[in-house]
Amino acid sequence: QVQLVESGGGLVQAGGSLRLSCAASGSFFSINDMGWYRQAPGKQREMVATITSGGSTNYADSVKGRFTISRDNAKNTVYLQMNSLKPEDTAVYYCNANTVRILGQQVVWGQGTLVTVSS
Repeated sequence: QVQLVESGGGLVQAGGSLRLSCAASGSFFSINDMGWYRQAPGKQREMVATITSGGSTNYADSVKGRFTISRDNAKNTVYLQMNSLKPEDTAVYYCNANTVRILGQQVVWGQGTLVTVSS
């Protein structure tokens, strides 16, 4: 069993910052890609940022220059630093990890953390 536990969401004013964390625990050998996704009310879930085990990153155009994804492989944790937040960033943010287990790879999702940006 693999679990992802997210933290760091909350309410912030436009222009403010938040830092999300997501820690993986359980039975796995390693983690390949990790990422953050978000789902706003009435919209589909979308990719925000991803990071490989080697540190290569990819961002949605809407967050480039404002958000930074990073990871600590020793702690099996991925972070999302969100700066210059906008009301349109309001969503439930989900962590995602591609874990390597005995029977192969398994993609795991966190429970989600709510980010609300007020105007």
